Amino acid sequence: MSTPSSYFDEMYRGAEDPWHLAERWYEHRKYDLTVASLPRRRYRSCFEPACSVGELTLRLAERCDRVLACDRVAPAVETARARTAGLPQVTVARHVLPGEWPEGSFDLVVLSELLYYFDEPTRDEVLARAVDALEPAGTLVAVHWNHPVPEHLATGDELAPVLAALPGLARVVDHREDDFVLQVFERLGADGGPGPGLAAREGLV
Repeated sequence: MSTPSSYFDEMYRGAEDPWHLAERWYEHRKYDLTVASLPRRRYRSCFEPACSVGELTLRLAERCDRVLACDRVAPAVETARARTAGLPQVTVARHVLPGEWPEGSFDLVVLSELLYYFDEPTRDEVLARAVDALEPAGTLVAVHWNHPVPEHLATGDELAPVLAALPGLARVVDHREDDFVLQVFERLGADGGPGPGLAAREGLV
């Protein structure tokens, strides 16, 4: 069974930012590494589910023409909206995944600290929707805490092979630390092959 919604409601009931995402250097560094790992300089349209208070959203907005961020918890959505109010390219909405997956396609989907809250069938549905929504040569990012937590159904190391086995994707970044695992994938093109690497696109090789 997936982590119940009451867990998240209770976390936000007593604190605007229960995980201190806007304060901790650990989180700032992880978010900076996440954005630095993106293989493109610029993205047209990004989807960021489970945005919490919008700390990563702020960074994604610097690299994207449009960002749709969402969370299932109303207070988190309100905080993220307030923090991104001066960024017209950012929309923050309340969605419960996977049932309320947004329409349309994206060239960037960011799954940050999300997948370990789902049981296996729900997780697989979320991943299938993410891949289906990703445009050819689009980027899928996954980054997850790598220590056991009672409310988490998996660690970053346990999720990594699940992501690596997804059809239609080529892994371009696999960054591992004791605390988290960061993976970046590119959706294969119409010919079924990966696109050129960043150095090749920049004319370096």
